[in-house]
Amino acid sequence: MTVHRFDPTILREYDIRGIVGQTLHAADARAIGRTFGTRVVRGGGKTVALGYDGRLSSPELQQACAEGLRSAGVDVVRIGLCATPMLYFAVYELNADGGIMITGSHNPANYNGFKMMLGKKPFYGADIQALGSMSEKGDVATGSGGLTERSVLDAYAARVVRDVRPGRKLKVVWDTGHGAVGVSIRDVIARLPGEHTVLFEKVDGSFPAHHPDPTVEANLEDLKAAVREKGADLGIAFDGDGDRIGAVDGQGRVLWGDQLLAIWARDVLKERPGATIIADVKASQVLFDEVAAAGGKPMMYKTGHSLIKVKMAEEGSPLAGEMSGHVFFADRWYGFDDALYAGVRLLDVVATSAQSLAQMRDALPQPVNTPELRFDCAEDRKFKVVDEVKAGLQKAGATFSDIDGVRVSTADGWWLLRASNTQAVLVARCEAKDAAGLGRLKDAVKAALAASGVAMPDNPSAGH
Repeated sequence: MTVHRFDPTILREYDIRGIVGQTLHAADARAIGRTFGTRVVRGGGKTVALGYDGRLSSPELQQACAEGLRSAGVDVVRIGLCATPMLYFAVYELNADGGIMITGSHNPANYNGFKMMLGKKPFYGADIQALGSMSEKGDVATGSGGLTERSVLDAYAARVVRDVRPGRKLKVVWDTGHGAVGVSIRDVIARLPGEHTVLFEKVDGSFPAHHPDPTVEANLEDLKAAVREKGADLGIAFDGDGDRIGAVDGQGRVLWGDQLLAIWARDVLKERPGATIIADVKASQVLFDEVAAAGGKPMMYKTGHSLIKVKMAEEGSPLAGEMSGHVFFADRWYGFDDALYAGVRLLDVVATSAQSLAQMRDALPQPVNTPELRFDCAEDRKFKVVDEVKAGLQKAGATFSDIDGVRVSTADGWWLLRASNTQAVLVARCEAKDAAGLGRLKDAVKAALAASGVAMPDNPSAGH
């Protein structure tokens, strides 16, 4: 009987992720392959697509995961080095029964992990926890699966640009941040009109230029400088595995996830009036108002790429997004988060408009808001703190939504407090009409936390 016990910290809500050599080892990758392969086989499936990102530990973990899959009787189709969305695409293109991507996403270089699809759906939550239980019990299938290699790069690049409409030629800078999008960026831009510059194209898991997380503005400084130097119309950046997007306009100003979603939503709603557009609870009220003004039905939902993908399918939503830069197009696309496809759709909107991206940004209402404020809170305490804050709000008769944490509405605007599903942190965000109102909202968050014995630091880490 094959028994293996995982470090419980690596089995997350949306994926499996840990520190290589400390909480995550090749033996874990092998056990993940075997347990996931067992789920596939017992569900009547046979084939799993397998890809890996540019992290230094990814080839070894991929090899071990393939061994585990095959030992459960699964036929493995190796896609090779790629961004996560290309692996998702391969599951559709090859009609595979599942997919596993070896990736540490936007985490530091010593992290790695696994994102999975069972059939065409995300594999998350209780399903991930079940792998741990199966592995501990030795509840796994036994077999001898095959191994083949298959490139989907040409098919993927052609599909990404297939729906581009005729428009004016743009000058664009792309920053792949030494991440896995470097594999596919040239094949995509070769099929696009305009003038394109690529920064940090070589895939390098040590990320020598800057960390590949476009939600942190400091990581966009090279992109801003290149956009100004080239006189470009816009710049686009990616996280390490290519499922999150960042963007700057021709003046080098950042457009955050909710601002970008407002621009895409207007375009999608021209052809799909009345459609539901979904955003997570961290998004600006401006986005929800803009969707409604454009004739759409705005929906606020929980943060989490797996959760939003499932909700999109339930609602028949053509577009959804998160502040973190995960963007999901089901309009002319598959419904999964692909930052390269989203980038091409942004170019398409700008190229077919009389306005520049900077003008589109300036046309949006400009409230005063904080970025996403993140501060440490023990894993066994973070959800309890939110529950305690919620109880206090109920007692005070406050107006709030509790779809994911608490989002509190006041005369000044709104503030949010939620527990991260992936880290031992609490997350807060505030948005107001003016600076004075923003100050009052921040004070309200601090007061609510203080009642639970939590002191929010004066300078919590910021991201989007």
